[in-house]
Amino acid sequence: MSNANSPGLFSEATRRYVLGTLVVVYTFNFIDRQILSILLEAIKQDLGLSDTQLGLLTGFAFALFYATLGIPIARWADRGSRRNIISLALAIWSGMTALSGLAQNFWHLLLARIGVGVGEAGCSPPAHSMISDYYPAERRATALGVYSLGIPFGILFGFLAGGWINEFFGWRLAFFVVGIPGLILAVIVRLSVKEPPRGMAEGRAPSDEQPSIMETFRYLWQKRSFRQLAFGGALTAFVGYGFVTWIPAFLIRSHGMETGEIGTWLGLIIGIPGGIGIALGGWVADRLGSRDPRWYLWNVAVALAIVVPPSVLMFLADSPYAALALFIIPAMLGNFYQATTFSQTQGLVPLRMRAVAAAVLLFILNIIGLGLGPQLVGFVSDLLAPRFAEHSLRYSLLIFSLFNLWAAYHYYLAGKHLPEELAVMQEADT
Repeated sequence: MSNANSPGLFSEATRRYVLGTLVVVYTFNFIDRQILSILLEAIKQDLGLSDTQLGLLTGFAFALFYATLGIPIARWADRGSRRNIISLALAIWSGMTALSGLAQNFWHLLLARIGVGVGEAGCSPPAHSMISDYYPAERRATALGVYSLGIPFGILFGFLAGGWINEFFGWRLAFFVVGIPGLILAVIVRLSVKEPPRGMAEGRAPSDEQPSIMETFRYLWQKRSFRQLAFGGALTAFVGYGFVTWIPAFLIRSHGMETGEIGTWLGLIIGIPGGIGIALGGWVADRLGSRDPRWYLWNVAVALAIVVPPSVLMFLADSPYAALALFIIPAMLGNFYQATTFSQTQGLVPLRMRAVAAAVLLFILNIIGLGLGPQLVGFVSDLLAPRFAEHSLRYSLLIFSLFNLWAAYHYYLAGKHLPEELAVMQEADT
């Protein structure tokens, strides 16, 4: 492979092509992950499932395998071809999404969702590592913010396609329509994306020795800023995944909306204001953090505090359109944490730890956020059902929306420790 001390090895056009392709891959990742949300109520009626079972399908059935397998796959990515891993992972999760349309009961769908989680475990850690080698530290949060646009784009297309296909053709066809194109994209990634030398962005070469998973975890856990940003990110993801999973069902039960209309409105809100929030969050973090590193994370604390009042009012609104309008601010500012959380984690570790460091962070975020978020919202909804009937989901979501204040506090603490620990890492590299 070419010398790692060659920051100009690839043209800017190549960097943009790779980043753009990874955005498309991440979009498919979230289409296949989140399409289940818009289909929950139809699946519940067809297969006779409880909210707790639906929470398991959207939460731990996916998150446990996604987060756990992400770590050994990331270790593989830190020494192997990250492009090939992403291509293989994309083929697996796309195939399992298509198979979800054949499910005849809860257990069939559970196994398919586990398969989706296994495949998607091979996406973000190697992608974060590649992007960190293509883009230097001062541009990294912005680049990772662009990559993270796959989240709102994926949810937008997933909600739009899933909502309308379900309304006209049923939930099973929706899984086929979004799953099969991913198999074609997997071939494109394998044939066209270029693997960058490790350390290219910094103009330095990696050491030959690769730290173990436990060494990477211990290294990260010694960083006070990482401990705080990881838990803050997990709480933010807890609220976010709870919202995106259950708001469609909330709008159906409490406001009588149909899946096509819900998919359109939510897709546009999460796709446009949500996408702006992810990109803007990365840009603001790079702009403010370059002057004072504490603001890499303090801007997230401010954003999370702002989203709480409109979130509460959303679930108390009498009109579905008032609720959707109030959701615009949480959809935008609630995404500020994405780019800078991953960017600062990459800056806190040596080159050979980058993919595993991303996987460790994803493990924490997804076990708490993706695993517990939808699961506990569904569980509390079932607990509240005897008193609030079809409105139990409304109050479950309202309760958990307050967790963003807790998350904001951890981002404030993380920002206090970040400058010192980034400086230590920079001194070690000189």
